[in-house]
Amino acid sequence: MNLTKILAELRREREQIDEAIMSLERLAAGSGPRRGRPPAWLKEQKTKARPTVGKEASAAKSGSGA
Repeated sequence: MNLTKILAELRREREQIDEAIMSLERLAAGSGPRRGRPPAWLKEQKTKARPTVGKEASAAKSGSGA
C-alpha cells in the first residue's frame, strides 16, 4: 500500500472521529431537563418495562380468571 494513501485515509478517519466527538459534546451540553411530552417510542419502552399493577396483577396472583 502506498504511504500517501494510508495518510489520507487516516486523516479522513480523524476528521470523522472529530465530528463524532463534537456531536457528542453538543448532546452532553444540552442534556438539561426537557420540556414537553416524551416521544411515543419512549413511552412504550417504559410501559413494557413496568410490572402489571392493579386488578390484573391480583387476578394473576390468585389464579382466578375474575
